[in-house]
Formats: sequence, structure tokens, C-alpha cells
Amino acid sequence: MTVKPSRLAIAALPVQALCCAVFAFIVMLPVNSYSGQWRVTPARVFLDRDVKSSVITVVNEAEEKVSLQGRAMEWTQDAEGKDVYKDTNDLVFFPRMLLINKGEQKIIRAGMKIPAATREKTYRLFIEEIPQPRKSTDDTAQLAVTVRFGVPIFVKPFKDEVKGEITSATLAKGVVTASIKNSGNIHFRIGSVTLKGTNSQGAETFTTKLDGWYLLADAARNYTAPIPQGKCGETTQIEIVATTDAKITLTRQLNVEKALCLP
Repeated sequence: MTVKPSRLAIAALPVQALCCAVFAFIVMLPVNSYSGQWRVTPARVFLDRDVKSSVITVVNEAEEKVSLQGRAMEWTQDAEGKDVYKDTNDLVFFPRMLLINKGEQKIIRAGMKIPAATREKTYRLFIEEIPQPRKSTDDTAQLAVTVRFGVPIFVKPFKDEVKGEITSATLAKGVVTASIKNSGNIHFRIGSVTLKGTNSQGAETFTTKLDGWYLLADAARNYTAPIPQGKCGETTQIEIVATTDAKITLTRQLNVEKALCLP
């Protein structure tokens, strides 16, 4: 589903109370994205030793001009699989600021300084609207809510190696925790993680589905979900299935002991 957040305004405040105020609403979307005013394509950019640069198109569909700015960030994930960003000079792009009139489109050229070698390099090019204070009819100021999009940029290694595994699965106090690791050298996106419980006769006792996210090379993330109330005691086995966009499916079985269902 395409998310289309429109430009909003914060409740009106006296102008003097806003002299130093700054407000921004930040949204990052990994798909072709719309702010209700401007959009960015493509959804993702792939670079390699042969394709060292790419073009990102920004289209202004608003009734007025829009001011945008870009920022290149290296994208990694920490020990818990959370996204971490830091400024980088590895990724170059131009122009860094855009002023786009109504109905116009402009391009940003992005490229890499250093190619990837044995492991994929990952970045995001953030494109965000520069917030502009606005005057209302009652002489109060309003600040427009702004949106920013982080376009993923992947720099591929010499040779792709897609590999992943569910390294552990545990049950404690009726809560299942599955750790998924990307043990390859390129990213993949987890579509969903499904927990399916069965009883001693093989009949299904519950099914829980969790949403996935990008998992970068050599990163791991835990997925946690409680077993529905009243279902843990009758469940003897849980099958954990993680689907990915890399045409690999990860599975693991977890045997259930009733003592592990107790709070």
C-alpha cells in the first residue's frame, strides 16, 4: 500500500512565540513515495563496478514551489538489528539543494567514490523538504509538517552470496523469540516471520505473523511475539518461517515445554 501523507499545519500560535520554534515530522519509506506534494523515484538504487552512478527523479505535484535538501548517510545495523546512520563522503550526489516549481521535475545524480569489494556497502540518500513558516488569516504563524524520504543505495560486491539462518529460537513465559541472521555478503528484505503452533496430533493451535524489514549483510535481528492466551499449554511444537525477497526461506522448529508457558 502506498502511503500518501499530505502536508499538514500545526495548530496556530502567536508569531512571537514561534521565533525560535522548529518542527518537522519525519517519514522514511522504502518504496516509491508521495508526500501529497512531491514524489521520489526509484524506490531503490543499485550500484556496482560497472554501474557507478544513478539518477533519482523528484517530481513536484504541489500547487506551489518546494525547496528540498539532500544528505548522504552510511547505513549499518547494530547488534540488535536497529538501523544506524552516520554522515559519509563515500557517496557523492548533486545538487545538494533543489528548488522545484509547480509541475516540474528535477534529477539528483548520485554515485560512489569507493566500490564494494567482498561485502555490499549500504547507504541512504535522504531527501527532505525544508520547512517554511506560514502566515494564517488571523496573523498567527504556522509551521508546515515536512516529510523526508531515505532512498536506499546498495553498492554490490564482486560476487553476491545470499545466505541467512534462524540462529536461535526460545520460549520463555509464553513469549517466543527468534533470532534471524544474514550470514551472506548482501542485504535481503524479510517479508514476514510466521509462527505456527501445533499440538501433539499435528493440529494447528495458533498462527502469528510479524512484519519484516531490511537485514543487512552480517546483521541479526530478534523477532518476538507472545503465544495467544490459552494456546501455549496445548501447543507442543512451533514452526518458525521467515520469507525473504532473496528467494530463500528460513525455517526452524521449536519444541514447547509447558513449564515455559508459565508467567
